[in-house]
Amino acid sequence: MRASFYDELSEKLYKEIPDTSSASNKVMLHIDQFSVGQSYVTAKVENRFGDIVSINIEGGRQGIDLQETLFRLKGRLPRYAYVVATINETGKTLVRKLPVLGIKDWLLIYEDDLFLLAVKDAYDEIEIRTVD
Repeated sequence: MRASFYDELSEKLYKEIPDTSSASNKVMLHIDQFSVGQSYVTAKVENRFGDIVSINIEGGRQGIDLQETLFRLKGRLPRYAYVVATINETGKTLVRKLPVLGIKDWLLIYEDDLFLLAVKDAYDEIEIRTVD
């Protein structure tokens, strides 16, 4: 079955995503509920240690700040992260390639479409694959 994509950019980027069997490069986050702020949305997820970690999604500049307990970074900073979400209503796949900006105490994603769809509570899982 051929995947259905949110837009042309998602289709192009989907073909670029490196296949990785390494758990250190791939994280799947299940989001129960988004909380909408003035110019951002937040959600809580559980990391591999059972701790609750915040996710913040904002529009504007493109990029991502990783959260160390969600990824096994081992002192390295990946160059890019592919963020993949499936839209609940349509089943279409949204893909974005974001430059990794740094490491924070919470996961920050800066991307307009992910932000707008989160405001609408249009997806409940995000897969993130990092690339060195």
